[in-house]
Amino acid sequence: MVNFLSSVMKKLIILTGAGVSAESGIITFREMGGLWDKYSIEEVASPQAWKKNPQLVLDFYNTRRKQLLDSQPNAAHRALVDLERKYEVHIVTQNVDDLHERAGSTKVLHLHGELMKVRSEKNEKLISTLNGWELKLGDKAEDGEQLRPHIVWFGEAVPMINNAAKLVKSADIMIIIGTSLSVYPAAGLLFEASKSCLKYYIDPIAETQFLPGIELISKKATEGVPHLVEQLLK
Repeated sequence: MVNFLSSVMKKLIILTGAGVSAESGIITFREMGGLWDKYSIEEVASPQAWKKNPQLVLDFYNTRRKQLLDSQPNAAHRALVDLERKYEVHIVTQNVDDLHERAGSTKVLHLHGELMKVRSEKNEKLISTLNGWELKLGDKAEDGEQLRPHIVWFGEAVPMINNAAKLVKSADIMIIIGTSLSVYPAAGLLFEASKSCLKYYIDPIAETQFLPGIELISKKATEGVPHLVEQLLK
């Protein structure tokens, strides 16, 4: 007789941050330079910025989309896909790029929105995928309203945080990759995991953090992730 409980796949939850995408050439706002040196992030990524100067906001996200389309998933993204052979894997990402999906991961929850998607500025449920990289003033949603980036801006609620917390509460294993654990509410997800959950933290600064009960792996994502995945698949 087959033991049903032994055949149930363990649930593995992965929290990823900018460090995963950085090795694919996705640079942060502070690294963009050029025109963007003149502005603070709040001037291009907030409801106030959208109201004051929507063209500037569109230019910023068009630049980011063009950069994304020139980037490819790296060894860390690809290694995480392999875990689906043995575990029920859910990725919770702070990143707005689609590199996890392009690598082949099947369950990805984006906390801060998705760069390749747009939505009505009046109805946040009217979401569509942008064809190409450029969004313009005058591009309309189904309700006739201007399309805006499908991004959680500064000052806006993080609508997916409760869904993410439920996933973490149910985790048998949790892996945190490429994040400084300083951006909330995402950083607080670590504390939603149960005491019995096995936890790993992969980041170049991992060993500088005081995180009892967590295995710290002070490596960049493309080194630390494939190594840990190999161990977990044994």
